[in-house]
Amino acid sequence: MGIKSEVLNKDVGIGGVISLLWFQRCLPPYVCKFFEMCLMVTADHGPAVSGAHNTIVSGLLTIGDRFGGALDGAARQFSEAYDTSLHPMDFVNQMRKKGQLIMGIGHRVKSINNPDVRVKIIKEFALEVEKITTSKKPNLILNVDGVIATSFVDMLRNCGSFTSEEAQEYINVGAINSLFVLGRSIGFIGHYMDQKRLKQGLYRHPWDDISYVMPEQFN
Repeated sequence: MGIKSEVLNKDVGIGGVISLLWFQRCLPPYVCKFFEMCLMVTADHGPAVSGAHNTIVSGLLTIGDRFGGALDGAARQFSEAYDTSLHPMDFVNQMRKKGQLIMGIGHRVKSINNPDVRVKIIKEFALEVEKITTSKKPNLILNVDGVIATSFVDMLRNCGSFTSEEAQEYINVGAINSLFVLGRSIGFIGHYMDQKRLKQGLYRHPWDDISYVMPEQFN
């Protein structure tokens, strides 16, 4: 029996397949379940996101520091602060002195008064950092990037399947952001199918919204 047949017969699910393909080992069921939850909460975010807007061009090319890439950044920042036993208040103040944003914190629309339901689904504990940042500004909440990143780091380090060096290596190579890429791929395909179903032509950006280098700029 081939490996693919074994995987199907064992019914490991998408989470189990991710654990085998990305981490080369069978991870605990709760870790695989977490992978699947991440895919569900990041699959789509509505038609207004930049990824949906650029689906025909290639939404995946949009993913980076300002769209999805905050996952890896949040994982690195929070894990480094934790490893050095930095107090949450000191962490926030240190980042402010450096003039650096805390990845995974802040949202344009959501706040403590209008929380992100996706975060509620995954979040099993509240970080002291969030209490500090929201006391300064109500929209500086732990967002979906932050909660996935911190939970993922915790599981990598404590599920018993990795050494501390292996866990850190997976953080460094971008394994956490891969969940966002895969989840959003599901949504991008949905947008593409909508365009086909509605018999829409290929997307063309409005001419008046494109910046051109005019000949006189070379003079």
